[in-house]
Amino acid sequence: MTVTKVGIIGASGYTGLELIKILVMHPFFEITYVATTAGGIDLDALHPSMKGVFNCAVEKADTNEIIKRCDLVFLALPHQASMGFAKGLLNEGVKIVDLSADYRLDLDTYEKYYCEHEDKEHLDQAVYGLPELYREEIKKASLVANPGCYPTASILALAPFTKYIDESFPIFIDAKSGVTGAGKKCNESTHYININENIFAYKVMSHRHEPEIKEKLFKQSAKDFDITFVPHLIPASRGELIDAYMLLNEEINPLEVLKEFYKDEPFVRVFDKPVDIKSCGGTNFCDIYAQRKGKKLYVNSAVDNILRGSSSQAIANANLMCGYAENTALPIIAYVP
Repeated sequence: MTVTKVGIIGASGYTGLELIKILVMHPFFEITYVATTAGGIDLDALHPSMKGVFNCAVEKADTNEIIKRCDLVFLALPHQASMGFAKGLLNEGVKIVDLSADYRLDLDTYEKYYCEHEDKEHLDQAVYGLPELYREEIKKASLVANPGCYPTASILALAPFTKYIDESFPIFIDAKSGVTGAGKKCNESTHYININENIFAYKVMSHRHEPEIKEKLFKQSAKDFDITFVPHLIPASRGELIDAYMLLNEEINPLEVLKEFYKDEPFVRVFDKPVDIKSCGGTNFCDIYAQRKGKKLYVNSAVDNILRGSSSQAIANANLMCGYAENTALPIIAYVP
């Protein structure tokens, strides 16, 4: 099978490292370009864990070099930085999986919660990179907007139930994430003294992933759900747990609904008891459980926030875009114990 030359822009962060770790084992992707916005360092100096596994020069990101050396590129950059690279690459035929928020949202929503968009020309071309909902569109895409970790876990938990949810009652999402979800740059919240043996809410009812969840559920169901989203930081390196609460408009067997909806999906596992972050840590799985009490519905999901919530999902999308089996090189063995 033809080898696809791939690049990683934004290799210094956690998601960049996870991309490299998977790609070095990929039989059909060849890493031909690794860059940051600064460059000038070897990979094993940037990430000592890669010493003796894979090394290359980490260059300063340059659009012309990407065009010459890559068929597809992963943009593991902050919002606004990604679209600055993407617009030039797309015009030259380079496929893109963007891990930022720059192409995930409709224009009005993006500009309300982020900043002015600099690449309106390509925004409508982007496909939302959730394979369970948009697999066929991803296969034909040149630009895939990789979902955020909270939206991935939340949308996969809620999507099977949209036609059964009572719209007159809000959906409450209680979300908890490991510290890698806050990024590599240290701040007061992620300082060891603050996060160790601690848990706290942040950006209460104002997190930018709330409108992403709301928008994508609307596109799937044509229902304008009232969503209240509250994230928490927990003293774990990785992992994400979602607890969602809502009312039903009819009596259902929620586990049967889940099992039917995801019966052909290799990376969604339906459990008969509440899920945990350890059992899917290090994998591309999303684990889901649901329970009903009268008209009350509780849905519980877990993902590895920097794999299924970012890098391994990005590679699943790239596999589909390039005509490879979706599961190629994706991690399936959890970091247990």
